[in-house]
Amino acid sequence: MKFAVSSLALALSLSLVSPALAQTAPTAADADKFVAAAEKELGDFTIFNAQVSWINQTYITDDTDAVAARVGAQGTELGVRYATEAAKYQAIPNLSYDTKRKLDLLRGGLTLPAPTTEGAAVELNTIATRLQSAYGKGKVTDKLWAQVKPLYDQLHCYTRTKLNEKYGDAVQAKTGPIRADLLGNMWAQEWGNIYEIVAPKGAGDIGYDTGELLKSKGYDPIKMVRTGEGFYKSLGFDPLPETFWQRSQITKPADREVVCHASAWDLDNVDDLRIKMCTKVNADDFRTIHHELGHNFYQRAYNKQPLLYLNGANDGFHEAIGDFIALSITPQYLVQIGLLDADKVPSADKDVGLLLRQAMDKVAFLPFGLLVDKYRWDIFAGKTPIGQYNKAWTDLRLKYQGIIPPVPRDETNFDAGAKYHVPGNVPYTRYFLARILQFQFYKAACDIAKWKGPLHRCSFYGNKEVGARLNAMLAMGASKPWPDALQAFTGSREMDGTAMVAYFKPLMTWLKQQNKGKTCNW
Repeated sequence: MKFAVSSLALALSLSLVSPALAQTAPTAADADKFVAAAEKELGDFTIFNAQVSWINQTYITDDTDAVAARVGAQGTELGVRYATEAAKYQAIPNLSYDTKRKLDLLRGGLTLPAPTTEGAAVELNTIATRLQSAYGKGKVTDKLWAQVKPLYDQLHCYTRTKLNEKYGDAVQAKTGPIRADLLGNMWAQEWGNIYEIVAPKGAGDIGYDTGELLKSKGYDPIKMVRTGEGFYKSLGFDPLPETFWQRSQITKPADREVVCHASAWDLDNVDDLRIKMCTKVNADDFRTIHHELGHNFYQRAYNKQPLLYLNGANDGFHEAIGDFIALSITPQYLVQIGLLDADKVPSADKDVGLLLRQAMDKVAFLPFGLLVDKYRWDIFAGKTPIGQYNKAWTDLRLKYQGIIPPVPRDETNFDAGAKYHVPGNVPYTRYFLARILQFQFYKAACDIAKWKGPLHRCSFYGNKEVGARLNAMLAMGASKPWPDALQAFTGSREMDGTAMVAYFKPLMTWLKQQNKGKTCNW
């Protein structure tokens, strides 16, 4: 679980550093002391915060809500103060690599300062500039989007045709943007809920259902988690600690209210690893288990790092690790673990259906994952006037997703606010990057395993070389710039969308055939 930054504890540590700043210019030695104090204070706070959050989410009452809210507020204040204090050491010469990197991480841990905080306007502008520089001016996301946009365009074109066939011209035109309310998701960010409308004839029957296989083999939630752990053990990772099995919430308790949303936790920054789920025996939860355990094995791999390095290499890495392992639940993997008979592996003519089902979520999400932070950054930078907040949102949705609202919208509406991450000030580009990185990681693993065959059917289960290379990346945590971590596993220092394109290549060929003669733009 990522640490939250807070306030109360910092007040003490700041009292140790601030007076000196008033008398003399800070030195590199002062910066070293500040970072050491910060790591000690944050280390103590994050463990307590994790414990409070765990209790709240696994035992919901008014009292645990109140305690969690209070501790969360302390965390927010602590983060603001540390970020502001860290900025004072930014320009000091002769800083060591670790001190400079940790100061940057402290400043970067703040996503939005409280507007009433002294100096908040200046700090807000600094943060907005840094975000824009990291992802926008650097052209990283723009380059990635350009690589995958042709695939999205073909999916959009095909989906629009199918919606037109179902609803007629009066509801969905044959050309132009798609009506957002027809895509089966409140934000039109993932389209999997309308797969039945777009499914190719006969493609839905792949010959097996993972959920039914699990039930027929006598799997219960514990055995599902043991199987997920077995995937990582097959790559050479050590088993999860016994406390994982004693302390995790794997199924929903019968005697109290809990948060069922799946999550992975590290409560002591060492090895108190847990997952929190309300697991049912079905295919979705089997996939989610493999994903969540990816977070746990990542957390343990970097647990020897200093506190400020206990995180993924960049915002997208943590999610991408879990996602790329979940991609590995292929028919071949199900055969290897004894769930599927070898003669029941779907034939190649089922590939389009399998890939289209995935694309309706993974590919459809990409422009939405990109535009949320573009929207926020333009507001932070003052490019979007206050009187055009809703128009800016609608314009970006049209530009990137090719969708429009079903009814006219104006500035009395705030549609962006319906997405929690916008009013909650939660950075969103991480999810776009994770969608790209998961395929880059997956292809790298398959290349290391010398897989022969279509990329989307690859299994690297049991390959120790893949595990060794993967662990080398995971163990770095946030100690090095993300290109170093990426290179340790993939051999490349650049994020690259071509692996995703390669994965969906059979689908892309098929979509182009279906869209032949149509106007595929908006």
